[in-house]
Amino acid sequence: MSHAEPRRLLLTGASSGIGLEAAKQMAARGHQLTILCRNQARSDLTLQALSGAAQTLICDLADLDAVRATTDQLLARGWPLDALVLNAGLQYAGERQPRWSAQGIELTFAVNQLAHQVLATALLPLLRAASRPRVVITASEVHNPASGGGKVGKPAGLGDLSGLHQGAGCPMLDGSPVFDGDKAYKDSKLCNVLLARELNRRLEGAIPVMAWSPGLVIARDSGGFFRYSRQQNPLGMAAFAWVARDLLRLTESLPRAGALLTALCLDDGIATPGFSYRSNHLVRPGVHRFELVDTSAEATDLAKAAALWNGSEALLASL
Repeated sequence: MSHAEPRRLLLTGASSGIGLEAAKQMAARGHQLTILCRNQARSDLTLQALSGAAQTLICDLADLDAVRATTDQLLARGWPLDALVLNAGLQYAGERQPRWSAQGIELTFAVNQLAHQVLATALLPLLRAASRPRVVITASEVHNPASGGGKVGKPAGLGDLSGLHQGAGCPMLDGSPVFDGDKAYKDSKLCNVLLARELNRRLEGAIPVMAWSPGLVIARDSGGFFRYSRQQNPLGMAAFAWVARDLLRLTESLPRAGALLTALCLDDGIATPGFSYRSNHLVRPGVHRFELVDTSAEATDLAKAAALWNGSEALLASL
């Protein structure tokens, strides 16, 4: 398990949901957390939820200039990072019109992937300065078209990445001119796994790079993965949550999902050097199993992982 010395962790997506639950558990153990929050209001709420036991930095992942400014601030501070936790995941489910980042990039890809690649690339010196560093990336089983969630709607698939090469203003990574919010999310989670693979290749296996899927988590006091949709149907959302969580028992609890993320961040027994992918998958109603599993076939494509990384770097350089 984790050692007694406090660890320094930087987290995205820790102002709500699984990330906040994990932050509560880690803060309670005395670890030193820095949480990126998109605005001051979100920062205030996060600190309130954690009883002040964290540091927050204002950083809107939808603005890559803000992300770069934050990495400059962190590098100037110079504190070693024991864990970089790339957990933020935006999804606007069911929508057919794209939204855009400050730089004109489709918002799902900008937040879930590009911002995280900027953070991972820039903060490597801080990771290397730590004694036992790790990178944890929250993906999803929906990256895999063969998974239960991956079979619903259009499957994840990046094609030849023509949308990435077209640059700003292209709604889908595979080059499709027709936006699909659900597929965009699946594609971004596929990108997260490929990001982990390419980061591991560049690090030559020297640092654990762990991608994972928490399973379907719908908290009772939130809109779950519907919370970013403009076209929310409260009755429909409540009905879906009740059926998935209470009737069919397909979901994982928020405390359990937070505990899994906490373990990935702190447990030395699972932080072996190199790439790994774990899924908290449903084995029968009400029972999940968290274990090492294979990714989708496309997520094993090292050439595509390199092409995604290099294409993203070229896009970032052009902005």
